[in-house]
Amino acid sequence: MSVWSSILERAARAFDPEAEPPEFSEECAPRPNDVGFTAAVIGLAAKMAKADGEATESELRAAAQVFRPPQGEEENFRRAFNLAKQTVLGFESYAKQIGRKYRARPCLLEDVLDGLFHIAAADGHVAPAEIEYLAQVAQHFGFSDMEFRRIKATNLGPDAGDPYAVLGLLPGASMEEARQAWRRAAAENHPDRMTQRGAPPEFVAIAREKTAAINAAYSMIREELSVAAK
Repeated sequence: MSVWSSILERAARAFDPEAEPPEFSEECAPRPNDVGFTAAVIGLAAKMAKADGEATESELRAAAQVFRPPQGEEENFRRAFNLAKQTVLGFESYAKQIGRKYRARPCLLEDVLDGLFHIAAADGHVAPAEIEYLAQVAQHFGFSDMEFRRIKATNLGPDAGDPYAVLGLLPGASMEEARQAWRRAAAENHPDRMTQRGAPPEFVAIAREKTAAINAAYSMIREELSVAAK
């Protein structure tokens, strides 16, 4: 059972002492029945949608796609989202709470950022204010500037002339460094791995897009270094 398809279900189970704890992948999932994580992530999503000044209905729909509230809980999810979106104030406490608790599970934290990028892009444009918001969340999660640069590039595409960002490299990296970074990134973001974790279609689609960006970036770097070596 994936974190995204079951997170709200686990939150509901937290109030049911008779419920059996659900199965979960410890590597990339929150602790079972972690209601605080649920509230914090919904808060981050809603406040991120507000970062550019207006939280749109398309962003709410995207958040529902990412978090997939159980049948019958859609209205409760909407109310929680709408309550949190009133202001961006307080998002740091949400980000710090998650970052402290799950620093040892970076793939979970990256999943959260991927979800936030998905919501940010739902209205067809990711505003500079949303990028700044996401950068601050990433910092509170413990990601370095280079790691955020990579996560941003794999979600939105690299800045012009900067395929190195997708692989988490600095310009000037060697062919071997690029090859190793490509293999690592391709393995970590392969859609089959996301499917094995039980992720919903939205996250498998994100993994496909990230894999395409990773392969394209490596191809560009390989061509660039081959030309330079001649």
